Amino acid sequence: MPEGEVPWSKILKEAAAAIGSSSTTWLHCSVCDIQLMGQVDWRSHTSSGRHARKAAAHGIASQDILPAAPPPSSFKQCKLCREAHPNRAWRHHLASNAHKRREEHVVLHSAYERARQDKGGIVVSHADSEVDFGVIDIAHAGQGQEVALSISATGIASTSTVSISRVNVSPQIGQLSSPFSVSLNSTTIAHGQTLLLPIRFRHDQRGQFEGRVEIVFKGTGSSFFSIWRVVKAVVGEVADRERLKPVTKYVRRPRAPWHHGRRVVSGDRPPAFVAIPWVKELTRAPIPADLENMVKTTPGEATIGFIRQRYMGGGTLSKENHFSFFRALLWVEEIRTVEDLHMYDLVDAQFIKEGSLYTLRVEGLSEKRPSVVIGDAIEVQEANVQGDRTHKGFVHTVRLDNIRHQALCAASPATQRLLFPNQTQTGLARPLAAGEVPLSLFNNLIAGNPAQLMAVKSIASLKPGMAPFIIFGPPGTGKTVTVVEAIRQILHRQPRAKILACAPSNSAADIIAERLTVLTPDEMTRCNAVSRDPASVPAALVPYTHYAGDHYTLPSRNKLMEYKLTVSTCGNASFAHNIGIPQGHYTHIIVDEAGQASEPEVLTAIKAMAGANTIIVLAGDPKQLGPVIRSSIARELGLGKSYLERLIEMPLYSGPMGRGTSYIKLVKNYRSHAAILRYSNEQFYDGELEVCGAPATINRFVGSPQLVSPRFPVVFHAICGTNEREASSPSYFNIDEASQVKAYIQALLADGRHPIRPEDIAVVTQYHAQVLKIRKLLRETGVPKGVMVTSVENIQGQERAVIIMSTVRSSRELLAYDAKFTLGFVSNPRRFNVAITRAQALLIVVGDPTVLSIDPLWRGFMNYIYLHGGWRGVGPTWDVNAPVKTSGDYAEEIREAAAEEMNAFMERLQDGDELEAEANVERYFMETD
Repeated sequence: MPEGEVPWSKILKEAAAAIGSSSTTWLHCSVCDIQLMGQVDWRSHTSSGRHARKAAAHGIASQDILPAAPPPSSFKQCKLCREAHPNRAWRHHLASNAHKRREEHVVLHSAYERARQDKGGIVVSHADSEVDFGVIDIAHAGQGQEVALSISATGIASTSTVSISRVNVSPQIGQLSSPFSVSLNSTTIAHGQTLLLPIRFRHDQRGQFEGRVEIVFKGTGSSFFSIWRVVKAVVGEVADRERLKPVTKYVRRPRAPWHHGRRVVSGDRPPAFVAIPWVKELTRAPIPADLENMVKTTPGEATIGFIRQRYMGGGTLSKENHFSFFRALLWVEEIRTVEDLHMYDLVDAQFIKEGSLYTLRVEGLSEKRPSVVIGDAIEVQEANVQGDRTHKGFVHTVRLDNIRHQALCAASPATQRLLFPNQTQTGLARPLAAGEVPLSLFNNLIAGNPAQLMAVKSIASLKPGMAPFIIFGPPGTGKTVTVVEAIRQILHRQPRAKILACAPSNSAADIIAERLTVLTPDEMTRCNAVSRDPASVPAALVPYTHYAGDHYTLPSRNKLMEYKLTVSTCGNASFAHNIGIPQGHYTHIIVDEAGQASEPEVLTAIKAMAGANTIIVLAGDPKQLGPVIRSSIARELGLGKSYLERLIEMPLYSGPMGRGTSYIKLVKNYRSHAAILRYSNEQFYDGELEVCGAPATINRFVGSPQLVSPRFPVVFHAICGTNEREASSPSYFNIDEASQVKAYIQALLADGRHPIRPEDIAVVTQYHAQVLKIRKLLRETGVPKGVMVTSVENIQGQERAVIIMSTVRSSRELLAYDAKFTLGFVSNPRRFNVAITRAQALLIVVGDPTVLSIDPLWRGFMNYIYLHGGWRGVGPTWDVNAPVKTSGDYAEEIREAAAEEMNAFMERLQDGDELEAEANVERYFMETD
């Protein structure tokens, strides 16, 4: 049963009891013309898309519809769906897919319950629980284990016998075979006797396994009946499971009580607030009340339509509505972010006074869950006190959302060519020939890479005041190397040039600056936000920063204007505008990793500072991770598409003349073994990438015992585990996968023929709970420090010799019903692309193949591995030779397969009647008068 699902038998009993009770409150929805059983069902209904669509059709906000008392005689009550419908619509409701699905579920549940019941005078052990083999150690599971069912004939006549006609063992949904088997030595049971039925489990791979033992009996008078028992086993390590088991059962964290409208008593702002002499005031961008109310109370589909019409002029982005379009998206994202932050509200928090300040312990700060930096506002109300005050303290100064609003509305003479460039604004009139623009390279390796060399030459030759030029850099192709060489060439060839170089994250901006420390601190500066932790700044960059004792600051405007190169994050780059540096001061603005930031974030670095002649260069990969957007509404409306991606889809870039004049695509991959790169190359990069990594690096695990096929350094390890949650954390973890990941790491570090350091291994998983569990397991089992365990977002732009992925999700029950929702993050193509392209020499993926096969991209990847001999563990349940349908609904196929399995189950339940009918074929019918 899916986690958190209420048993259908309980639903039926509660519904029947409620309907039969005179105290039941039925609430009528006048818009949808149905009745709901009580306030809980009313709230569930009014938050549904169906209700929102009907309310919108009547021109009413869904939250404005109040329940009414229904006319009692004109409705019929559906016990299954916990709804009441008008008599005239009753047949329509019974024919609906939702009702039929519930009906089938209840029928199946009832059939399972009947099958488990003892009957026919026979008692089978384990009637109230499964036949549980427990946790079988991986070292012994291949030898097999046995558990016996006892079958007793206590309820038949003393002169009677019952025989076992047959015993079937059925695998769990999504599996073709079962690791359970039975051996039947005797088939006849007399009155008072007990027969033992040995059940054997044998499997040499980790995971959780389940099946059903179906015992068909032949009773007296040739009657047949069946009794079933569930069998299950776990293969793994008992110690690992004990270490990682849920601390407590998962319970959704309740919202902290909060009293709105109280008088706010504000504390002192930190000194960093006045550390920088801003000359421009950051205007506020308050969220409209109607938008906030709509987003919070109305389902996504209706809200999206409302936003498109009210704030986006119909929803199509244009030069005229660019500001209002993205302003609305920033508001929606801010609403979602605030709601998400409320997940971290603390109840009964204890403050400790230290001098004039108070300290508060907050779990998860090191993981930025939540992210708290200097100057953030923290509001506090005293518990159990009927006061009228809310206390407000400060940690930090910068309001990034307001900064992005400022960038959107900033006037710029370059607006048209920046936002909607046309084909007359190409940076180059034609692609450069190989011998044109001779350069004296600072990095001589670039001379052997035609695409890199052409990109550097093109940037050095761009006409001022044209459309942004793009370096399209797939994984491992040396994009940042190209950016650094281009910056050096600009400064060498144009002594009066002033460059602003940005990236979305501090780590990416630091990489640019570190590779340019050949410049002196008088030539380059690394500008940091006042809130940045000094410990996070690389030592090589300290001379290029400006630290004021307890926070970062900026030099004077005049000093800033003297630097040849200024390096900053995109979000912090607004300092240039706000400190008064004039528009057009920078001759070049270069943004690395531009695909990772939202359009408003990148424009923070560009729009307010670009003059009529400023040259703009964007470097990134639109096929890798885009901006992190929390609001599904904002993603749907376009905030999840980066500025880089939007531009590269325009005719100027995508047309036949775009390559070489408006963008350069790098194609030499210096990172990965051919087997690791091939699938991503075909799926995302038109097969253009060339394997150019050093053989000693990319071939180092060829022949490793960890491989299934000695010359194919990609492994898919199929495990059927269980995703779990604990305490109040909604994040999933999978103990079986964590244990298998640990085993691979231990084996790799112990392999003397293929030596590797812990620092050369990274484990990638998107679920934070799994990150914590794997770290805990490695720490407590003596694995040497240095192995990185992190999310996909935190490893983009990095590489390791070995990447081990844990996909986590594994849910058999959901496969049958809501399969398309079980994958979660895993079905994100860009996240998939980043994850599998970090590895240089060995890629290992640990996951549930049946769950992953729902997604066409994953199915194709698993087919690729299986057909090249890299598969380990339970086999695929689909035809790996069949072409993958990119738009295929594999979730529906799995549901159909599950339905067939259920139908077969129902047929076997009826076997008793059918066998008895067959036995009666030779008997005469009694004649009747």
